Amino acid sequence: MSTPILPEAARLSVAQTLRTALALALGAAVSLGLSRFSYALLLPPMRLDLGWSYFTAGLMNAVNAAGYLAGALWAPICLQRWGARRALVWGSVAASALLALHAMTVSTWALACLRGATGVASAVMFVAGGVLAAGLSTAHDAALEKTQRRLSAGLILGLYYAGVGLGIVACAAVLPVVFESVGAMGAARPQATAGWQWGWLALALLGAGATVPLVLRLAHLPAGLGASAPGQPFPIQRFAFGLAAYFMFGLGYIGYMTFIVTFLREQDLAADAVVAFYALLGVGVMVSPWIWAGHLQRHRGGQTLSLLSALLAVATLLPVLVSQAVGAFFSGALFGAVFLSVVASTTALVRHNLPAAQWTAGISAFTLVFALGQILGPGLVGLLADVSGGLHAGLAASAVILLVGALLARRQHSLGDLHP
Repeated sequence: MSTPILPEAARLSVAQTLRTALALALGAAVSLGLSRFSYALLLPPMRLDLGWSYFTAGLMNAVNAAGYLAGALWAPICLQRWGARRALVWGSVAASALLALHAMTVSTWALACLRGATGVASAVMFVAGGVLAAGLSTAHDAALEKTQRRLSAGLILGLYYAGVGLGIVACAAVLPVVFESVGAMGAARPQATAGWQWGWLALALLGAGATVPLVLRLAHLPAGLGASAPGQPFPIQRFAFGLAAYFMFGLGYIGYMTFIVTFLREQDLAADAVVAFYALLGVGVMVSPWIWAGHLQRHRGGQTLSLLSALLAVATLLPVLVSQAVGAFFSGALFGAVFLSVVASTTALVRHNLPAAQWTAGISAFTLVFALGQILGPGLVGLLADVSGGLHAGLAASAVILLVGALLARRQHSLGDLHP
């Protein structure tokens, strides 16, 4: 295991901290926004072109989640061997290259392998970025007045995770333009490269573009930030309810993020409205740090995880109960403003309750259970959809799962204020 070392030399000014947090956010944009959540927008044309069932479509995200699980297991080794900064940068390079390879094949098996490999790169990136963000918040705390500390750490963590929203907004802005330019939205694949394949190429270019400023900013950080030292074991039993709740989050949220665009298209929501919905979801992710930063810093147990999981259950159920566009838009705004803050809440839980030497082990443990949930979720929702003849049942099941997670999180208590 490894964890950031934070000597005096690693303390950063406010301007340096903000620039670094924004650079780390670009890493989050690549690891999840472009590499994972873009699939929801690409799925409708891919499913039509390739003749996939709901189960096959969901299985692709399950394979991606399996790769994410493998990457989460490998991440501590990578961080100890190469350090968080190198793991983040090379993960971004690998993810961008893999996105480009998605455009080179129409084979379901080859695409499944690429989704799995992309999941590995995503997980290594996300764990490395989470460790750097946690270390950055601590380094910044050391440079602030005592009265300012309460908000800053939660906000810095939130800014990192908000980068995923930036990636989602980029997908919503770029992919429809690509589809329209090749006449592939809702059309069968022409003899030339299909529109969804050009979409993967566009995502690869976005990933490469985000990697450049990430490399430039991380190269100028103090050597102490993101360096590695021998870690300590993670006390799994003391976080049992939090881990169980996070597993339910992974199981429940991924059905929504995989199929919501397909569901809305099947509800005859106009293509432009679907794109606006997805962009609104991404904007919700981007503003979520300012909504939840104080909550993340004040509560040291599972309170934030519980509240956010309950709100996600509401957001997931809304499109099922309200067929009008207003229900979809309210659902997207609420879901976006909440779901990545759930991830931030587990990083905050680890940071509040464990010494720095256990942060990497803690973040990796939560990433593992999250990945396990993500493996099962898409296939479950897809299977329910195939059996019931539509996605209503799958989304309703996802909402129930998220509500169970909210109840479990209420049982997770603080282990004590180890980090004033």
